[in-house]
Amino acid sequence: MMSRRNFLKAMGATTAGVVLSTSPVSAAERLADKKTKKKAASEEPAKVKLACVGIANRGRQIIGDLERTGLCEIVALCDVDPNSKESKQTITEHPNAKVFTDFREMFDKYSNEFEAVSVAIPDFSHFPVCMLAISMGKHVYVEKPLARTFQEVELLMDIVRRHPEVVTQVGNQGHSEANYFQFKAWKEAGIIKDVYRIDAHFNDWRRWYPYDPNTDHYPEAQPVPEGMNWNVWNGTSHFHDYNDKYHPGNWRGWFDFGLGALGDWGAHLIDTCHEFLELGLPYEVEPLKITDYNDYFFPKETTLRFRFPSRGDMPPVDLTWYDGEKNLPPLPEGYGSMTNNQSDVPASGQNVPGKDAKLSPGKIIYSKTLTFRGGSHGSTLRIIPESVAREMQDKLPEVPKSPSNHFANFLLACQGKEQTRSPFHIFGPMAQCFSLGIIAIRTQSKIQFDARTKTITNNAFANALLTGMPPRKGWEEFYKL
Repeated sequence: MMSRRNFLKAMGATTAGVVLSTSPVSAAERLADKKTKKKAASEEPAKVKLACVGIANRGRQIIGDLERTGLCEIVALCDVDPNSKESKQTITEHPNAKVFTDFREMFDKYSNEFEAVSVAIPDFSHFPVCMLAISMGKHVYVEKPLARTFQEVELLMDIVRRHPEVVTQVGNQGHSEANYFQFKAWKEAGIIKDVYRIDAHFNDWRRWYPYDPNTDHYPEAQPVPEGMNWNVWNGTSHFHDYNDKYHPGNWRGWFDFGLGALGDWGAHLIDTCHEFLELGLPYEVEPLKITDYNDYFFPKETTLRFRFPSRGDMPPVDLTWYDGEKNLPPLPEGYGSMTNNQSDVPASGQNVPGKDAKLSPGKIIYSKTLTFRGGSHGSTLRIIPESVAREMQDKLPEVPKSPSNHFANFLLACQGKEQTRSPFHIFGPMAQCFSLGIIAIRTQSKIQFDARTKTITNNAFANALLTGMPPRKGWEEFYKL
């Protein structure tokens, strides 16, 4: 099938070769022709033909969000576990979509039928799908936190530079909502300036908290669910026997597969701080607290301090990350209620009865003159305490409304109408900060990082973790695209 892009190119070549007719044309015919051309010029572009990798759980939610824009058509579905309840629902709802269990086969046999992909699978599997898609000129919407290792993020940013025709978007949805536009407007108006400290925190329950921190082995093998392509699920990682502590959804807590609470929620909490304060990469990351460390899955509590250098006329920033149900940050005077009602936060499916967060996910931003309190996703900032907020009310700039949500923004960018707000080159350095934080956890030590050479200078083992384990045999090709 000819792609929309090739079709338009072919049409352009055809019309370029047409010469004016010498036969007489009536005024009525000319008017009708003019109306026809005007109508054709105003017609909306064809819907973006989309292939979806990951169609259950979060993948299913993303498919719904993309379809609700009215800008795409789902033509292919890919999931290693097509017999799961949610996969079956998605497949039933898209009877005309071709179904695959191996993304490599989908790209090999069906790539002419789609122009963009959504990727909502475990963190460690994002990399090969995105690399293959971009190498073939396909636009990519991928869930945060983009990739698992520092090197993988580096390679993804590099391949995008080599394929400028490709549109990319990372799924931190708040980057298209109110907080994005407010932070940008307040920064440009000088309301947010001279920031020197940020405390970001996520204090909800996580699936791996009940696991025994004294474990000294991976989970025992269980039977693979019928019809599941477990080999492809393992992807670039060394092979792990199937266990329901990995799938579905539990992979996030394991060092081999996910990025823990930091990679999961950091993208929704510090994204605007990172972009608009131009934080880039830290020169030092130090674990200040680690509770119940082991070599396999993430601790129950973590406090990490990221130190960023001065940037132009902006002072150095210390960003401290807190996770764990009881590992709360210090709260400034006038903070207010410990919880927020945020309607823009999607259900995670990870909360359990009786384990409500003691403090809603959020951040506290300290500048030399003002203190700001923020939530997650698109939740807007508040100046605290309330008395100072009242004094500042007349000085605050008008904040523009978002022209499109995150999913529409991606699809409109595929059509050439907008630019994505969270492309790989914007999100990538923040994703690399997450990787550095996890290296500090795994080595249980302070790491010193040289942003110029992109190396950890004080710990050879930590420096090796920037790349991580070699890919499994047969999966090396994705690191060479």
